[in-house]
Amino acid sequence: MATRSVEMTGVTTTRRSSVRIWRRAQEVSLGYLLLAPTLIILIVFEIFPIFYGLYISACDWRLTCVDFIGINNYLRAFDDSAVWQSLLVTATYSIIAVPVQLGLGLGLAYLLFQKVRGQQFFRVLFFTPYITSTVASAAVWSFLYNQDKGLINAILTRLGLPAFRWLGERTGVFQLLANNFNVDLPGWADGPSLAMVALVIYTTWVFVGYDIAIFLAGLGNIPTELYDAAKVDGASGWTLFRHITFPLLSPTTFFLLILTVIGTFKAFNHIWVMTQGGPVDATTTTSIYIFKQLFQFNRYGYSAALSFILFAVILALTIFQNRFAGRRVVYD
Repeated sequence: MATRSVEMTGVTTTRRSSVRIWRRAQEVSLGYLLLAPTLIILIVFEIFPIFYGLYISACDWRLTCVDFIGINNYLRAFDDSAVWQSLLVTATYSIIAVPVQLGLGLGLAYLLFQKVRGQQFFRVLFFTPYITSTVASAAVWSFLYNQDKGLINAILTRLGLPAFRWLGERTGVFQLLANNFNVDLPGWADGPSLAMVALVIYTTWVFVGYDIAIFLAGLGNIPTELYDAAKVDGASGWTLFRHITFPLLSPTTFFLLILTVIGTFKAFNHIWVMTQGGPVDATTTTSIYIFKQLFQFNRYGYSAALSFILFAVILALTIFQNRFAGRRVVYD
């Protein structure tokens, strides 16, 4: 009798274990089934194009791979002086645009975070350019920058100032200023071209609203008790900003820094609409150079290789920022 009872207990335990395994298998299957559409989309539109682009970059591509040439396109890029020039132009664009954009965004966000009249109106006003079509707004700004009929030159002329060839001026801005005093600066001191500065102004106008929105969210997460305690100790104004706001806002700043650097290195639409990389090569960033190699010279494999080189540069910059700037971020 006792033996039969033990056998029944064993059978029951086995059945429960089988049911548990079956339910677990059903849950796992359901999970993979729900993930399947996303995985398929990811593989088809993200992963496959990357590997196919890598394959094209290793070919002499003429609608199909006529000759597999391995890393020759990459070696060719390293010997191409125009590639290095485009990287220099891209880095210059990023070095100017990033601090201007983030600095202005932080300053305006800090002002809007205070109890000022029309706060909501200004938030919407600054954010509107970000949700406007880039191509359309770049076309409008191209007209504003027009040397003969543009609004900006019309205002400058009314004020008694000279009109500029904004998007057509290759000369550096420091040299343009020095021309007023008949001073000829050495080439390395010319500064960025006026066309580059015009692009940075446009970029700042578009993206500063997005930066303001993110900075405002970061400011809202700073505990007000810290400000109250500091004020009791006599702190105010700049001291509060320097010792409380700026450190506790560092995660937000770091996030925007990474996004903005990546964005400036990938910038294409507005540059192509406004200057097409000109005058000469003053605004030919790497993205513009890649586009020209693809659509003007039909160098498919070479442009694919350049794209992966640009990706490697952006990845290296992101890792560098994460390693060095990330250490200075205050998360608590």
